[in-house]
Amino acid sequence: MTDLRPWIGLHGLSAPIGEAWYQSPGLPLLKWIFTAERLSVQVHPGDAYARLHHSSAGKTEAWYVVHAKPGASLGLGLRTAITPEQARAAALDGSIEDLLNWIPVQAGDTVFIPAGTIHAIGAGLAVVEIQQDSDITYRLYDYGRGRELHLDRGLEVSDLNPWTGDLRSRGPVLADCPYFRLEVHEAGEASTAGPYPAPAWILFPSGEGTIGGAPWRQGEVWQLAAGETAAIRTNGAGYLAGYVPARG
Repeated sequence: MTDLRPWIGLHGLSAPIGEAWYQSPGLPLLKWIFTAERLSVQVHPGDAYARLHHSSAGKTEAWYVVHAKPGASLGLGLRTAITPEQARAAALDGSIEDLLNWIPVQAGDTVFIPAGTIHAIGAGLAVVEIQQDSDITYRLYDYGRGRELHLDRGLEVSDLNPWTGDLRSRGPVLADCPYFRLEVHEAGEASTAGPYPAPAWILFPSGEGTIGGAPWRQGEVWQLAAGETAAIRTNGAGYLAGYVPARG
């Protein structure tokens, strides 16, 4: 995409832009992802493997679908169990695309993707991704685009069993793990965001209104400090909140 209106207010770009990142200390990494074609089939390592090989945290993530064209889908794990040898052969000949569990999605769907889950994002989607603050990615298949593959390490960390997750379409908590919590707050003319136990992202997938008296528009991301609250007024739209949960 070269024009991201109305999603995040960036326009007049000269080159395709597929992602927008939001990073801040103490917060999960937050991304907008926009797809005009299927993205690569990939997998991420867990903490132990990432620390050993990259001195980094691993990458567990969740996706919230903001917009989906008719027929849009996400590739989530495998349909059937395969061996590492079968996985390698499928990655090399491209048939791994057909082994993925492609699930039709619509706006409001959320999926949790633990580290080790082979996955891909289909075409025609605008997705909000919340994840560990890490970008260790092993690409298994890239539709012949010529980019590097990472089969050895990727297959070492891949879960080659059938996918057992599900889609969530109702809140308020859409995803909850030690690394992040993602909440959806439904449409209403007035509400209060926070307080949260840690710094929090506030993202507005649609509409317009004010937060703490300041105007916001569709696609914008705001940040609240730990313990802070903010009055939100909307034209009937809801919002997402993402933060690192407190654990006892």
